Amino acid sequence: MDTPSGFSDDTTATAADISSLNRLSETLETLLLDPSNSFSDAKIVLSGGREIAVHRCILAGRSSFLKGRFNGGGKEGRRLEMKELGGDYEIGFESMMSVLRYLYGGRVEGLVVPKDVCVCVDDEGCGHEGCRPAVDFMVEVVYAYHVFQIPEMVAFWERRLLNVLDKVSADDILLILSVANTCGKSCNDLFSKCIEILVKSSVDFVTLERALPEEIVKQIIDTRFELGLDKPGSSSFPDKHIKRVHRALDSDDVELVTMLLREGHTSLDGSCALHYAVAYADAKTTTELLDLALADVNHRNSRGFTVLHVAAMRKEPSIIVSLLTKGARPADRTPDGRKALQISKRLTRAVDYYKSTEEGKDCDKGRLCIEILEQAERRNPLLGEASASLAMAGDDLRVKLLYLENRVALARFLFPMEAKVAMEIAQVDGTSEFTLESIYSQNLANAQRTVDLNDAPFLIKEEHLVRLRALSKTVELGKRFFPRCSEVLNKIVDTEAHQWIDTPEERELKKQKYLSVQETLNKAFNEDKEELDKSYTISSSSSSTSGVVNPPTAPFNFQKQ
Repeated sequence: MDTPSGFSDDTTATAADISSLNRLSETLETLLLDPSNSFSDAKIVLSGGREIAVHRCILAGRSSFLKGRFNGGGKEGRRLEMKELGGDYEIGFESMMSVLRYLYGGRVEGLVVPKDVCVCVDDEGCGHEGCRPAVDFMVEVVYAYHVFQIPEMVAFWERRLLNVLDKVSADDILLILSVANTCGKSCNDLFSKCIEILVKSSVDFVTLERALPEEIVKQIIDTRFELGLDKPGSSSFPDKHIKRVHRALDSDDVELVTMLLREGHTSLDGSCALHYAVAYADAKTTTELLDLALADVNHRNSRGFTVLHVAAMRKEPSIIVSLLTKGARPADRTPDGRKALQISKRLTRAVDYYKSTEEGKDCDKGRLCIEILEQAERRNPLLGEASASLAMAGDDLRVKLLYLENRVALARFLFPMEAKVAMEIAQVDGTSEFTLESIYSQNLANAQRTVDLNDAPFLIKEEHLVRLRALSKTVELGKRFFPRCSEVLNKIVDTEAHQWIDTPEERELKKQKYLSVQETLNKAFNEDKEELDKSYTISSSSSSTSGVVNPPTAPFNFQKQ
């Protein structure tokens, strides 16, 4: 047979074929990657609501499952909801794009772990092969291929996971085992290896029970018994009294927990109730449990983890702050040598951490936990520093309250996540906001009793003092755990960087500035009042049915200095 034009032999033909296939692959990938692409006719919607424009004809040709899903011509046939297909397990954007790039182009790029999204923040102590970001990516990819029913790629990524299991923490093995169980027979080897690792691990019964189906937990526990690695009645298994405490925490019923403790069958430390609450209960429930002051915040559970270690695994900033303010030690290490800070770093993707440091970006929870723990390991500012500074602002409690209200409000606007954490710990939500309107209301009451507004003292009520204490604690926590944010607030809220210098001259200067503001406000008010008096007089004389019309009262009750 004659050699086709342009080809001299089989070797040349093979090279040309490879080159053509590469160009075809690049062209198809461009359809997926080009955001301005207008030829897409369907969408894949991820659990977080993010959409990826796709082409039904390409995906249908690559997967019989997708062909069936995209078969309809209506709206339902053009929109693939991953939440409906994948249940509660979320598949991230990067993981889905890796799967789609392989389906579009069949290129090797779809078979590697992208370093930009699979690296944790711990650059010094982690090789990044088995840290949580890498594990998350790989199990998401396995799960996506399982959902799309592409068995050869499930098998490929199963092998990748098998190769890194010895570098993965026992708690992350729980995640891998859960996904391997969902994938069924296609991940048998991965399932068996994870079971083997967990049997020999120190992971306790409660942790297993919360993470895995009942039949798998039974398989692990029975194997431990057979091998003599554990036995009924050991510290790994909660008795009926401990289970009752845990169930009460599941219901966020701290009062019931207190009643159970009075029975004397167990204690908060004996039941590791604080560990349980930090891992699984609502943050408010954890705070209430801490306020009982009946537990050692540095107590270790059967695995050798302190409560702070468990809190770092959960990645909940408000719980971490609550524990630190109650005396939790950030320097304590797990049996394998990790501090709470290192746990947080290995759970957080570097790309998320550094992205949230950019101006205008919301703070990532992982980054917030890391910053809190880093600050806790440094020399902390003394609690009360904010209160001491605040005392320099002047003797009028109205000034203090308004200053705190303004500072906290600005913090909520600029640093919403940090402010939320501090406000939750300080229990600000249970107090009444102090505003200029509240001053106006009291002045109005004074005026109705014919009291001179300029001489009438502002009546501090208990609710004002409660609010002041809560806001002061919020500022203190901000200075202690979020110094970067506090520095920004200092420059904006506090005139001249709000450096309160404890000298009579500085205090007198601030007092004069304050009086000047009072005078300006009162002058403006009095001028408006004169104009309004005239209109009220005209209105009163022209109405024969209405009673006396009272002119407005001064809205500010400034106390004489």
